[in-house]
Amino acid sequence: MSVDVRSASGPTPDEEGFRHWLSVRGTQLRRKAYLMSGDWHAADDICQDVFIQLYSKWAKVVKGGNVDGYANRVLVGCYVDTTRRPWRRERVTDTPPEFSDPSADDAINRVDGADESLQRALASLPANQRAVVVLRFTDDLTVEEIAHELGIPAGTVKSRLSRGIESLRTALTIEAAEVAAGSSTVQTMHTTTEILDTTTRGVESLS
Repeated sequence: MSVDVRSASGPTPDEEGFRHWLSVRGTQLRRKAYLMSGDWHAADDICQDVFIQLYSKWAKVVKGGNVDGYANRVLVGCYVDTTRRPWRRERVTDTPPEFSDPSADDAINRVDGADESLQRALASLPANQRAVVVLRFTDDLTVEEIAHELGIPAGTVKSRLSRGIESLRTALTIEAAEVAAGSSTVQTMHTTTEILDTTTRGVESLS
């Protein structure tokens, strides 16, 4: 679940408050931008746009009481916008740069070993499906929480999430079958599909 970074009286609506929030949430936001875009350079560009928009409205956002939710909405908006630019090219990095991400959720940590395969599978999804899948895995948000943060109906989120996860499972299963039997890559992809199965059951249980 997304949790705001607050002091006892809430995040401060000044530059110091913004810098503190950024120091705590910046790495995780960059991680989400990478999983959506498939490219670290694109992720940095997206995050820069997010931070600019957030900073320009910081006092108002803090007053609204849900900084993380607002950041997620802007993040998805900026990401979707990049998919509509004519110069955009999909690129998947072979070796993501090393960096510390202590706030990353356990769900995404469990599939880190399959980054390359997972990223290829994510890249096959439509932008809107990819965005809700990433939010579900990285922030462990419910359908209702994603709907609230993105300002869209819960039914739309549920549909995109179910279709996205099913497509991911299919893509990973096909790729695993094409890799030599018994390799660690196959095992990691099998672990990933198990996580996707669990998530799918959780979404379906909300019916």
